[in-house]
Amino acid sequence: MYKECSGGAAGQYKRPHGAAVDMRPLTFWLFCISILNAYPRISHSKDASRGLIPQEVRFRSLDYSNVLHWKPQSYTNKGQKFFVQYKVYGDKQWTDVTQCQGISQTSCDLTQQTSDPREWYYARVQAALHGTRSGWALSPRFNPYWETSVSPPAMRLRATEQGVVIRLRPPRSPYRRRRGSFISMRKLQKLTFRIFITHDGVLQASSQNGRDALEKGLNVKIPDNLEFCYAADPL
Repeated sequence: MYKECSGGAAGQYKRPHGAAVDMRPLTFWLFCISILNAYPRISHSKDASRGLIPQEVRFRSLDYSNVLHWKPQSYTNKGQKFFVQYKVYGDKQWTDVTQCQGISQTSCDLTQQTSDPREWYYARVQAALHGTRSGWALSPRFNPYWETSVSPPAMRLRATEQGVVIRLRPPRSPYRRRRGSFISMRKLQKLTFRIFITHDGVLQASSQNGRDALEKGLNVKIPDNLEFCYAADPL
């Protein structure tokens, strides 16, 4: 009903006693405002997540020490934490690398997790900053046997009347036997070394008989009263 307001003002609505107030328009607008206000936060969260995804995730392997490396986004803030998982090629389940959960460094040693040279492996890295986590960055498929590099061997020289006997000792792998001794790289793959002999910086001779130098020593004849340098590299 209407009643006249004092001072000649326009009519004023008065809700009859006991009548319900229709809140549907107000509820609708509040709901719309809530949805619209949420969109900027969702978009910002997605942008922040993309900006954290690690880059250039790949394995580097030397003498079967298999280490995963990655780079953080160049424009992100410091204080990031990283989480690493791995799996064998063909498996569906990812496994956390226990020692690489919430770390600040940009590498993770997966030597023990990737100890079977015949298998192929994957690893992935996730970054976190201020409560926001990135998506996972995946490494290329990795096989220790095909992708490891071999470091130069240790060299022993023994002088003889004719020249010198060169004996090479190959690098050791990070794997141990049951009794605790390290397994030689020779047990894991075929090794061949090239031996260089130089005088005053000039190459005098080279030999690919690295296997002889590994097993029984390589005899090299050299002229008297000359100084020679020897080096060995893996092929």
